[in-house]
Amino acid sequence: MKRHPIFVLCSLAAVLGWSAAVRGQSPPAAPPQANSAPPAASPAPAANPAPAAAPTVKPQQILVPVGTHLPLVLHNGVSTRNAHPGDPVYLETLFPILVEGRIVIPAGSYVSGEITETKRPGRVKGRGEIMLRLTQLILPNGYSINLLATPSNASTGGADSVDKEGKIQNSGNKAGDVGTVAKTTGAGAGIGAATGLAAVLLTRGPELELSRGTTLDVLLDRPIYLDSERVQFTDPGRATTLPGPPDRQRTHPITPF
Repeated sequence: MKRHPIFVLCSLAAVLGWSAAVRGQSPPAAPPQANSAPPAASPAPAANPAPAAAPTVKPQQILVPVGTHLPLVLHNGVSTRNAHPGDPVYLETLFPILVEGRIVIPAGSYVSGEITETKRPGRVKGRGEIMLRLTQLILPNGYSINLLATPSNASTGGADSVDKEGKIQNSGNKAGDVGTVAKTTGAGAGIGAATGLAAVLLTRGPELELSRGTTLDVLLDRPIYLDSERVQFTDPGRATTLPGPPDRQRTHPITPF
């Protein structure tokens, strides 16, 4: 069948237009190969930072209350004759201390301190004085505790006393010696009495002596806190046996008779 020239031209134009359209399109994407690596994953968001560690809980503590008596024995002798502030003193507990039936300070625990004040007796009046400060308590297992205490009583072998501040004073009677001699002189005893008075005025009163073996009683005026994990004692302990100081006789007045 004979085609009309116009029809042939239209068909040719359509074919040419389709070919051009095909050439303008991008080629189809190739299918992924079996061994190709997967695309890198996006980084995960940063995790929340770990919470700060909770503060360490303090171990349970044992309270040694105010008013507890701590009996001690002195290991090194002290005298107003040669003692100075800052000199050390070394002591030991004589009896175990219990809290609610539990041994917390065994006998034989060590206590250290220092002399804070010392005064020699005067030539006319005044008594020998020593003040101590106890600073450290060391238990038999090596556990050390800061201690701030002063003695409330002392057994020195004489009639010595301890005031409320912890100052130990001897019982010297220098003033009594002077008074006795003065009375004798006033009564007309003469040259002998005057000589006795001069001897008293030129001689110091008795020195305060804290001999090795002197016992001191400490009354706690502030509490002591002990770590319960380090206070696991079942033995009451034992203090070192030390002879006590000898009893001292009062010095008699110096008189010519």
